[in-house]
Amino acid sequence: MTTTTTTPPTPSTPSELDDVQALAATDKRRVQRKELWRNRGLLLPAVIFLILLTQIPFLTTIGFSLTKWNLLYPNDRAFAGFDNYTSALTSGDLWPSIVATVLITAISVVLALLFGLLFAMLLNRDFRGRAVARTLMITPFLIMPAAASLIWKYSMFDTNIGMLNWLFRTLHLPVVSWSTEHPLMTVIIVLTWQFTPFMMLILLAGLQGQDQGILEAAKVDGAGTWRTFTWITLPHLRMYIEIGVLLGSVIILQVFDPIAILTKGTGGTKTLAYLLYERAFIGLDVGQAAAYGVVTVVLTIIVATIALKSVFKVFMAGGSR
Repeated sequence: MTTTTTTPPTPSTPSELDDVQALAATDKRRVQRKELWRNRGLLLPAVIFLILLTQIPFLTTIGFSLTKWNLLYPNDRAFAGFDNYTSALTSGDLWPSIVATVLITAISVVLALLFGLLFAMLLNRDFRGRAVARTLMITPFLIMPAAASLIWKYSMFDTNIGMLNWLFRTLHLPVVSWSTEHPLMTVIIVLTWQFTPFMMLILLAGLQGQDQGILEAAKVDGAGTWRTFTWITLPHLRMYIEIGVLLGSVIILQVFDPIAILTKGTGGTKTLAYLLYERAFIGLDVGQAAAYGVVTVVLTIIVATIALKSVFKVFMAGGSR
């Protein structure tokens, strides 16, 4: 008994060949779409949870920003339209807060980057107790912002028991009331101390990923320490420096605890975060506070979008642009 096998007909004309290729391409695209939606389905619960967690409160805030509502007069509540936004943009408080936010963020990020680079270079060397030193160096970044601010307020800046003023008395220098005489410097010092380990960790990872053969070749060729750093190490760290600056800026833009604990927004330290707190919990004006919140979110989204695009460009270019 013989069996016969059937094979699909072979296209005999160019038009039939094109039809077969088009059908195969359609089937391939259909399979790819099913696989793509299957992969998206795995992320769908997390996406839904994220939307519920973030967008519903934001939409509620937008609704509050369109109402006239002060908790001092809870029954006097009405639709205000864009009056709260007009008041926020013309009151004279928004732009100084933007300037204070940008100033504090920029100076703190630059100082934290410089100190982080210095400590990363030191901790990249081989010495006894290096692991313990690295652990101690990252401790400030692990402390809660409120706790760090309280430590600095009483242990360092206090006029009676602070270590800085004790040092000044020892050197026969005048006592400094840091929070009132130098409020901007006070906030910047605390933020620099807290975010230096963050920059150090990023730059230390970059240093440990550097090719040691190139450094040894430069040393054999007679390049000194400074020339090796400026011509080899620093270009290699450029990608890590950009990532540290961008991520640090996004985080410090939202800082609230040091300002609320150390200066209460005085002396040019009233940032957008503290301005929002002041309108909501001191002025009790829910509508205007919501308007400030929406403006703050929009500005933060703009900065974060630029930062993320730059970060993605760094990763896509592999640090070679």
